[in-house]
Amino acid sequence: MLTDVLLIVVSLILLYFGASWLVNGASALATRLGVTPLIIGLTVVAFGTSTPELIVSIQAALQGNGGISIGNVVGSNIFNIGVILGVSALCYPIKVKAEVLRLDVPVMLLTALLFFVFFLNYELSRLEGMVLLIGSIGYTLFNVRKARQANAEVQEEFQEAMPKTSRHWAIEVLFILLGLGVLIFGSDLLVNHAVSLAKRFQVSDVVIGLTIVAAGTSMPELATSVVAAIKKQSDIALGNVVGSNIYNILIILGVSTLITPIKAPDIALVDSLVMVGISVLLIPLVKTGFILKRWEGALLLGVYGAYLFYLLAV
Repeated sequence: MLTDVLLIVVSLILLYFGASWLVNGASALATRLGVTPLIIGLTVVAFGTSTPELIVSIQAALQGNGGISIGNVVGSNIFNIGVILGVSALCYPIKVKAEVLRLDVPVMLLTALLFFVFFLNYELSRLEGMVLLIGSIGYTLFNVRKARQANAEVQEEFQEAMPKTSRHWAIEVLFILLGLGVLIFGSDLLVNHAVSLAKRFQVSDVVIGLTIVAAGTSMPELATSVVAAIKKQSDIALGNVVGSNIYNILIILGVSTLITPIKAPDIALVDSLVMVGISVLLIPLVKTGFILKRWEGALLLGVYGAYLFYLLAV
């Protein structure tokens, strides 16, 4: 058991650094190619921090562990809002200026509802995966168009957060390839030993996927959003979470399901409803000045704590 725990910790560290290298390399390369910082932040960074979820979900799906594949995404989305936004708001109240994010929050809710409808039969087909993937293309194009209309203040905020370009583009490509390699190795390690740990404690793969795996693959989002909140870069703190949640469903489940249809009968509808419900909690922010206060951050943490207690008690 100790070996499983230690290797899970090692795999989570690998996933964190792998995602960091991939995001930094891809962001610097995009900057070199002339892509604006806001577009990079809303697309490259948001998707890049979701790559641990992508690799883990694909690995789990290919090994027939649908519970981990779906649980990883559902649990990550709940963790992203409940813990990451909760902690970020406690560090510094989040006041968002980017108009695009006011539209992204309802889109996040719609994607959660779409998943809920698709997953009513406890499985995702290739056709449903194709619909999700097409949706991700539409969402990305929408973000690119809206980012070009953003005001100078928001553009400057994202500019400050961008990594510097290296002396040669080959270094950035090397970081991208190294990040992907580490992610693949780390995800394989995580899935194998998470399943082994679940068997030792006689709990389902689903619980492991919704908790340990989900929280572990969300570490890049946690680091990005908390650091942004401390630096008072509210648009980045929220945009990272909202964008990642949308990509988690549209791209991660879309790609995973296209590779192989996923069945996860052990994922309860309650889990999907919690994901939808905690997404709904963010909607009032759009209508009340788009400020996430410290007490609201504490509330989000409390909601996640209650959900975690439910998972372990059932």
